[in-house]
Amino acid sequence: QVQLVESGGGLVQAGGSLRLSCTASGRTFSSYFMAWFRQAPGKEREFVAGTTRSGSTTDYAASVKGRFTISKDNAKSTGYLQMNNLTSEDTAVYFCAAHGRGLAIATDAGRYEYWGQGTQVTVSS
Repeated sequence: QVQLVESGGGLVQAGGSLRLSCTASGRTFSSYFMAWFRQAPGKEREFVAGTTRSGSTTDYAASVKGRFTISKDNAKSTGYLQMNNLTSEDTAVYFCAAHGRGLAIATDAGRYEYWGQGTQVTVSS
């Protein structure tokens, strides 16, 4: 098993940047695919970005491509989501997730076994 803890959320003005961190403990972080999801009030949880066990391959939702960057530092057991040029549409609770199965990045939340508690990101316009 792996335990995930997010940090780095907060309030930022539109056009600003934030970097979220996901610190893992338990089993070796390099054994897991990692992703970020978000959930806005009244909306379903949606895939934001994902990466492979090594961090060498990434995938992004169309709405964040070119603005967000996911990365994974297995030596530090930490994943990151760098978010630039934020808009009010990015306001949500952001969750880190991990799974240890399969061969590709999953965009379906149901594929992920492990979840953090979430961190709030609020973008003011």
